[in-house]
Amino acid sequence: MPLGSRLLPSLLALSIALAGALAGAVVTAPAARALDPVPTLLTLEAPAAPAEETSDVSVSLGTASAPVLAASVTLERRVGGTWRPLTTVVTDDAGHAVVPVRLGKVAADNVVRALWAGDEAHAPARATLTIRLRRLTSRLVVRAPARVVDEQQVRVEVRWRAGGHGVAGRVQVLRRDTGGSWRAVRWVRTGGRGVARFDVRPRVDTAWKAKAPAVDWATRANSVVRRIDNVPSGTPVTLPAAAPKPRVSVPRQPRAVGAGPNAAVGRIPDDVWRTMRGRSWHRGCPVGRSGLRLLRINYWGYDGYRYRGELIANADAVGAMSAALAEMYRRELPLRSMYRVDRFGWSARLGGADDYASMAAGNTSAFNCRDVVGRPGVRSPHSYGRSLDVNPWENPYRASHGWTPNSWWVGRSHPRVAWRSSSHLVVSLMASHGLRWTYGTADAHHFDAVPGGAAGRALTPAELHPQCVGFVCK
Repeated sequence: MPLGSRLLPSLLALSIALAGALAGAVVTAPAARALDPVPTLLTLEAPAAPAEETSDVSVSLGTASAPVLAASVTLERRVGGTWRPLTTVVTDDAGHAVVPVRLGKVAADNVVRALWAGDEAHAPARATLTIRLRRLTSRLVVRAPARVVDEQQVRVEVRWRAGGHGVAGRVQVLRRDTGGSWRAVRWVRTGGRGVARFDVRPRVDTAWKAKAPAVDWATRANSVVRRIDNVPSGTPVTLPAAAPKPRVSVPRQPRAVGAGPNAAVGRIPDDVWRTMRGRSWHRGCPVGRSGLRLLRINYWGYDGYRYRGELIANADAVGAMSAALAEMYRRELPLRSMYRVDRFGWSARLGGADDYASMAAGNTSAFNCRDVVGRPGVRSPHSYGRSLDVNPWENPYRASHGWTPNSWWVGRSHPRVAWRSSSHLVVSLMASHGLRWTYGTADAHHFDAVPGGAAGRALTPAELHPQCVGFVCK
C-alpha cells in the first residue's frame, strides 16, 4: 500500500481528536478589576449660641475633588447619653445641607452626629460635632424681709436667672452676724425656675449674700448683700439721757431657752462648783455645796430680748427667788444681767467674789460668801444664800463710804427698773413671793427670803440679820 494511503487515516484521526479536545474547552477573557469606592469626607459646623436658641448645623459631603450630590445623610442627637434620631437631609448641588438645632442647657445634650451609608462609587462617612453653648450673663438675688421679730422664723429666697430663664444649680449661701465676718452656712439647689428657699431664725442682726459657680449655659454670679434687722420681741428700756452707764461691761448672756421663764433648779454641777471655789465660796462659809442650788431662768434684757441667766441660792430660798423672777419675766420687768457672781473674780477687800464689780455691772445675783460691803469682818447675809440683789446699778446701796455703785440714781425712780417705794411693782411683786425689801431705799436692790415664805411673819431687819443690828447689812 502506497505511503500516502497509510498516512491519510492517521492524520484524519489526529484531526478528529484535536477537534474534540478544542470543542470541550471553555475559553475566557481576562476580567476587568472592580474599582475601590472613593473616600468621602463628611463635616459638620455650627456657630455657638445661647441655650434655648437655634444654631444652624451645616452638613458638607464630598470627595477630595468634588461634592457628593443628592446624598441622604442621617443626623442623630445625644440626649442623656443616648443617641436619638434627629432628621435626614439630602445634600444639594454643592454637597451641603443645613439643619437647625435648638440648644439645650446641658452641654452634653448638644452633641450631634451625621451618618452616610455611601454608594457604589463612594465610601461611607460619619462626623460628630459638639455645638458650643454661649454662656448668658446670669444674675443672683437674695430676698428676705427687711426685719424679723426675734425668735420668729423668716424665709430667705435665692433667685438665679439668665436671659429670662431660671438657672438650675447649686448656690452657696453666706451669712454675717453683727460684728462678725462672712461665713458659708449652706448650699442650696435652685430648681428649673431658678429659685431656692430656706427658713432661719436669725436671733441677731444679719447680712446675707450668695455665690453661684458657672454652669454650661450661664456665667457665675454674686448677689448683692441683703440685711435682716432682728428686732426685739419685748419692749426695750428707755432710760433718761443723763443716766450714767454701768462702769463694768459684761457680754450678753446666751439667748433664752424654751418658752416663758422656763426656770430650772438643780444641784451644783462640778464645773460650776470649780468656778465658785475660791471666789463666791471658800472654807468657813456657813452653807456648803449640798445646801446650795443652781437656778437657771429666762429673763427680759434691757434691750427687749430674752436671755438665760443663772444664780446660786440656798436650797430653802431658791423656790421663792425662782417664783419672783418668773413673775418679773411674765410682767416684762427686765434685768441688766444675771451672771453668777463668781464670774467677777475674787475680792480680797470683801473676802469673797467681787460684789463691787457685780454692782458696777448692774448684775442680779444671790449667794456670795463675803463680808458686808463697807464693813470688813462682818459677814454679809448673802453668805447664807437667802438674799437677792436685783438691778443694783439703778438701785444703789448706802455703804459706810457713800452710795455705791453710783449716786445718780439715789433720788430717781423708773417704772420698770428703779424703785424708791414699797408700792413699786417690783417691790410688791417680790413681797408677794416672800422676798422682803429689808432696808428700803438705803439698800434698794437688796431683798431677803423671809423664813416661812410669803405667808410667814414679816421679820424685822434685826431678826433677819442679827449680825447687822443698827446697820444696813448688804
